[in-house]
Amino acid sequence: MKRIVILISGRGSNMEAIVQRCAAEGWPAAVVAVISNRPDAAGLAFASAHGIAAAVVDHRAWRERAAFDQALAQAIDAHEPDLVVLAGFMRILGADFVRRYEGRLLNIHPSLLPAFPGLHTHRRALQAGCKLAGATVHFVTPELDHGPIVMQSVVPVQSGDDEHALAARVLATEHVIYPQSVRWFVEGLLVLGDGLVRQREGRPQLLVADAAPPVHR
Repeated sequence: MKRIVILISGRGSNMEAIVQRCAAEGWPAAVVAVISNRPDAAGLAFASAHGIAAAVVDHRAWRERAAFDQALAQAIDAHEPDLVVLAGFMRILGADFVRRYEGRLLNIHPSLLPAFPGLHTHRRALQAGCKLAGATVHFVTPELDHGPIVMQSVVPVQSGDDEHALAARVLATEHVIYPQSVRWFVEGLLVLGDGLVRQREGRPQLLVADAAPPVHR
């Protein structure tokens, strides 16, 4: 049975999707802890309500990033995880922390990486005139929002989109591809090598969402 620890900073909707799919589909895994850097993160209540250990490592208690990273790692390691999942965790993690969990640290980013790393991805995609947007599940490396890609989703950009409408459609696909990627990991179906990720059974690593009708305002 694989042990999963999920890190959040807010509501944790991807965390909720992973917890629910894990239970519903009977994965050989369990989410054993949810840890937030913010004590007011709404996702902590969800975790507690589902019998999952919920903890806070408040980043404001440490002046230096390295000290916070060390405290966070200690909280994670107390649960002996096989996999650490970043689900809307809004802190940049240092290289030493990332290397500590190399090959077992996943993130989801709301863009088609390597395009638009960092913040405000949907706004930037619209400003660039992109016709497609999406999300990327990837293994975390020390370089921000980079790393071997596990799975991506693609949604069409509609003529009436603003960043909120586009974000909502992308988020709906995140709730599909992130649980799927985590399930593949715990089932031993991801092969990582030479900076690339292959699904052992040859399953598609791309989700293409159906085109929605244009938004008229």
